[in-house]
Parts: sequence; structure tokens; C-alpha cells
Amino acid sequence: METLRAYYYQHPLRSILWVALLFRLISVVFSEGYGFSDDHFLVVEVAQQWVDGVDPRNWMPWNGNATPSGHSLFYPGLHYFFFAACKSLGIENPATKMLLVRLLHALYSLTIVLLSYKIVRKISGAQLAAQVGWLMALLWFMPFFSVRNMVEIVCIPPLLYATWLMLKATDSGKLTVFFFSGIIAGLAFSFRFQTITFIGGFGLALLIRKQIVPALVWGTGALLCMALLQGGIDYYIWGRPFAEFKEYTIYNIENARNYILGDWYNYLLLVSGLLVPPLGVIIWFGMYKVRKEYLLIILPALCFFLFHSYFPNKQERFILPVIPFFVMAGLAGWQQIVVSAFWQRKASWLRAGRIFLIVINGILLIALTPSSTKTTRVHAMSYLHDYTQANSFMLELSHLKNGVLMPKFYWGKWNDHVVVTVGESAKQIIHTLKASGQAMPEYVIFGENVNLENRINAFKSSVKAITYETTIEPSKLDQVMHWLNPVNVNQTYYIYRIEY
Repeated sequence: METLRAYYYQHPLRSILWVALLFRLISVVFSEGYGFSDDHFLVVEVAQQWVDGVDPRNWMPWNGNATPSGHSLFYPGLHYFFFAACKSLGIENPATKMLLVRLLHALYSLTIVLLSYKIVRKISGAQLAAQVGWLMALLWFMPFFSVRNMVEIVCIPPLLYATWLMLKATDSGKLTVFFFSGIIAGLAFSFRFQTITFIGGFGLALLIRKQIVPALVWGTGALLCMALLQGGIDYYIWGRPFAEFKEYTIYNIENARNYILGDWYNYLLLVSGLLVPPLGVIIWFGMYKVRKEYLLIILPALCFFLFHSYFPNKQERFILPVIPFFVMAGLAGWQQIVVSAFWQRKASWLRAGRIFLIVINGILLIALTPSSTKTTRVHAMSYLHDYTQANSFMLELSHLKNGVLMPKFYWGKWNDHVVVTVGESAKQIIHTLKASGQAMPEYVIFGENVNLENRINAFKSSVKAITYETTIEPSKLDQVMHWLNPVNVNQTYYIYRIEY
């Protein structure tokens, strides 16, 4: 123990990074599945489809689609090259490829810890930098989210690196460093279009500080990167720059109220909860306290935060890019607040708050880090991949109004599958398939134990026989999420082989 303590005092950043890596590696190995639909179906699946020479989503013009989809092709494109490399090396198993993808994301996410530490150390010293570093390493959701294909997390490192370079440029006065900082910030735009509000905030902060020439140089770097990278990709594919960004903007304006809606204060409450009280409360007071000296950190994140607070569509993951910035500035300000005479007399309150934060965060961290999500869908597709030669299957959800997206990446095939929902008859669907000469489903997957026996008996009447294969249970996390909010579909899957 003394040896570890001595090592930490000699190498605090290195120690924090090792611990951060350990927890992320746990998620790499044990945290299967995907967090949300977008981080799988809009990244992993489209990339593998392009490698396999298909494009069922019609994202590309040479497949008959004359309209951009409204998605940046940069991040999926990186996955395309990775999966193509895997194919050339003979790595074909979907689970193995995703293990490697999670590992790469885990290593990449360490830059969030590294840069947050270095930024705070430069402004406020080593002691506060260590606190911020530990939070970025072990904040309860960070290891879990860090290994996901979430653009909301992937865009954070370039934003932090741009901030770090801007701070260095402000000290040195070197315009070349400002220019390079702008280029790195522009890179974040190609990961996530909404970071344009972050980029605008950076420029505004420089103007407020009356750094007119640096602001112009920085903005030139950012615009150049966006023009060459995002504009260049779109020009190559669509023949015009920023075609995807234009379509994305139009779509979101027209469909602003067709997704999860919330009041203006929703993200205020969400960030406060994500950071676990009292941390989730004190950061707001802290940021106000250091609003001048931390302007380059607070204002860009605040612009992003205010935009999302104003915009009607309020999915929880959208706000994640502000977390490191709010934590850095909030803790710096709180450190100045607690030296007051009032808080010096309330030392027991501060101690109790720290203990509460550590305990609650620790419980959530231990529970979430090795957890998997959407595992029934993933494991059902993996079962068809590993244990069958199925070219088609049927998803029987006759108790539900809507079907669910099945991650065919894990199946390794992109063939159409049949879905049975409320008001539809499996018997009639099978009859139609036979009459039209289409491929017959070789397996049927019954979702959820709701009126299951009757559904199975009804299905048996439409075929010669069905033979039970396996049952796939949801993960503990999926069960908890369904208990907290039944809207989160939590289905046990029962797989049967069909005989005609």
C-alpha cells in the first residue's frame, strides 16, 4: 500500500490513467451490446454493410438514393476502413470485431482524462487537476459510455484538445497554435454536427477577451477543417459540399417535435443528476465563481448547453459533451468558494457530501461498468450466426403494435426478415410467402413471455412443426431499465426452428 501511495505521489496522472484504463477494459470485455439505436445502426451496421457491398439504408447515391441521409459519413467511414482491415486479416466473427472496436474506443477515451487533467493543472494547479482527473476516470457512466460508438462521447477529445491548444496559444501568443487549435475543433464538427455551437462559443470567448486577430486565425482553422473534411467528403460523394449537414439541419427543423420533448430546464436537471449531488449542484455555483478565468472553457460548453436546452428534441445523450467542461470549471470555482469563513465552519457538511458522492458514484460505477444492454437482440442474432445456417427468420411480436430493430451485424447477413405484430397473422404471412415463392423463414423468434403459449400454438397451426432451440434472457441492466421505464423494451427471446 505504501508503495502504491508513493507511486501515486510521484506519478499522479499516470496512476489516474492506469485506473481509468482498468475500468474501461472491464467494459471492453464484459459490456456487450449497444447503448442506443444510433450508436449501432447508424455507425456499426452501415459501415459493415458497405464492406459487404450492400447499402440497404440507401445512404449512398450510387445505390439509387438521390438525397443525402443527413448523417455525417466521417465516423461511419472510419469504421468502414476498420472493418475492411479486419476482413483482410481474416477477422470475420462479429463479436470479435466489436470487442476490438470497444478496445479502440476505450484507449481513445483516455484522452478525455489526460486533457481534462492537463487543462485544469495549467489553470488551477495539480491538486485540483487530480480531482478532475479522478472524476473523468471514474465518474459512474464514463467507462460504460466510453466503449460505445457514441458520437456524443467521441467528439469530446477534439473539443478538449482544441481547448488545451487555445490555452497554450494564449500564453505563447503564437498564431500558428491558434490556427491548429481551430483545425482540431473543426474535426469535432465531423463527428457531431451540433458541436458547431461549441465552435462558435470558442470564437465568441476569444472576441470577449479582445483577442481579435487570434479569433480570426482560430476561426480560419476551424472553417478550413470543416470545409476540407466534411465539405470534401460530401463533395466527393454528392458533388456539393456540406450536403449531409444541410439535409441534417432541414430534417431536424422539420422534425424537432417528433422525438423526445422536454422543457427548457430538463438538461439542467439531467446534468445535476448525472454528476451525483452534491457535485451536480455545486458545479453551477462554481462555474459562476470562475466565469472570467475559465471563460474559454465555460462559454463554448454553455453555448452548446443553451442550444440543446432551447431545442425541443431532448434525448439524454445529446448533452454529454458538456460534462468534462462543466466539471473542470465547476470544481475550480467550488475550490475558491469553500475557503470562505462560512464553509470553513461547515467542514462536517463538506466531508459528508464527499462521502455521499464517493459511495453513490462507486455503487453506480461498479454496477454499470461491466453491464450489457440490448443483449437479447444481440445474442439472438449471434445465435443465428454461430449455431445455425439460417438465411431468414421471423420475429413474432403479435402482442406489440411495433417491431424492434434487430442488429443483423451480429447475424452476419443482411437478408430481410419477417415481423409479426398486433393484428397480423403468422399463418397468413407464411401463406403469402409460399404463394409468392419468397424465401421461407427457417427460424422463428418469439419475443417476451406474454400470452406465449397461445402464440406458440397459433404458430404451430401454420407449419408442420417447430422445434425449441434456446431461450435468451435480458441482461440485469436491461431488466432494471425496463422496471424504471416500461417504454424500454425488455424482451426475453425464445428461438424455434421451423419445419414446413
